[in-house]
Amino acid sequence: MGARSKARKRAVDLLFEAQLRKADPVSLLADRVGSPDVPPVNDYTVTLVEGVQSQLTRIDELLAEHSEGWTLDRMPAVDLAVLRLGLYELLWATDVPDAVAIDEAVQLAKMLSTDDSPRFVNGLLGRIATIADRLRATL
Repeated sequence: MGARSKARKRAVDLLFEAQLRKADPVSLLADRVGSPDVPPVNDYTVTLVEGVQSQLTRIDELLAEHSEGWTLDRMPAVDLAVLRLGLYELLWATDVPDAVAIDEAVQLAKMLSTDDSPRFVNGLLGRIATIADRLRATL
């Protein structure tokens, strides 16, 4: 697993933990950075967590709008964390190709969630990717 893939997994872990604790992910991250009790936090993990949090309202709006038959409340928490990260990379991380953002999110879903999650993540992010250029123009 490459450095960026590891950073993504760590970011999902932090986003998931923050959601379960009903805590701010950036504050949780700040507690971890430089702590001798946890492994060092990669710069890209920081970028992802801060980026997702800064765009969270728009990310959740897009996920809710494009998820067919699913509300955000019904989605498993880990899938929601993966989708938030994947959508952030898809629309806001200009150095990450769309296909890479989707594939990395699918791989995280395979690793962390249910057997049905990778297909769900791929379908939802793929649907949004078809209009990504139009969405980026409005960001």
